[in-house]
Amino acid sequence: MLTGQSLRLHRFLADAYEPRKGEQGGARLHLLHNVTDRTIDRFSVTDEKAHDSTEFDTGPWLKDRLVLFDQAYFKYRRFALIDENDGYFVSRLKSNVNPEIIGGLREWRRHAIPLQGEKIYDVVDDLYRQYIDVEVEAEFQRREYAGTQSWDTKTFRVVGVRNEDTDDYHLYITDLPREEFLPADLATIYRCRWVVELLFRELKTQYSLDEFTTSKKHVVEILLYAALLSLLVSHDLLNLVTEQADDELVFPPEHWAATFRSHAQLILHELGEYLGYSPPPLLERLIDDAQKIHQQDRYSKRGLLPLHNRGLEPN
Repeated sequence: MLTGQSLRLHRFLADAYEPRKGEQGGARLHLLHNVTDRTIDRFSVTDEKAHDSTEFDTGPWLKDRLVLFDQAYFKYRRFALIDENDGYFVSRLKSNVNPEIIGGLREWRRHAIPLQGEKIYDVVDDLYRQYIDVEVEAEFQRREYAGTQSWDTKTFRVVGVRNEDTDDYHLYITDLPREEFLPADLATIYRCRWVVELLFRELKTQYSLDEFTTSKKHVVEILLYAALLSLLVSHDLLNLVTEQADDELVFPPEHWAATFRSHAQLILHELGEYLGYSPPPLLERLIDDAQKIHQQDRYSKRGLLPLHNRGLEPN
């Protein structure tokens, strides 16, 4: 599933990461999350102002894959390319598009409102059936070729599932076949998107993804990569633990994230030894760091800085 998250940065980074509004820098993290393997297949970082819909490359890798889209990535041309690469998608239907219904995919009682030839949002408020299941025709522009950009149309499936609490429909657009996926199935599938919301919450609460006080672009990028790598290692270990543990044991992702973080130093130590890295002896590090702090404190009390902090070296 593809989704994005905005990140607030230092105002000195507003040129490097242009925000949508305000003076603070703004970045946007885009993630393609593999729900089955609980890992990240692809990610990118852009200005917050960059349009989300540009951050997804189609191609043969989509064959037999199902992608769930946040509405920010909604684009008819993208959906057409996924279908043409033998892939599948599900997205909420945006409110600012209004495709024409060209046929129904299920039978209704005799006096049901006819839908063919109508625009979906023109009739949806007049319907009271539990489900809507229709084919729509979407018009879109193909990618520019030889200086010209042509228009094309594609047939998609639009499904509506009535929400009894709000007395309206949740509308989804997809290329999944009705023979295998009923409207209620699509609503259930799309709810898997909330796994990504939990993913971002884990990145923020456990790996401080929303705490950027630095004004240096490269430090922001290092912190981002560190958070994502920590997340990947954590989820790989969770998969391993789940395989080894008794079947009745359950490991809620957020509880596991906290456990992983509390053991991070031990894990790094074990990994370092396995890879043949030998950290400096602890006693030497303590003595060295304590002397640095002592020297800095002594100079600061005298109103002086060590020569190397002033860009000078002793003769």
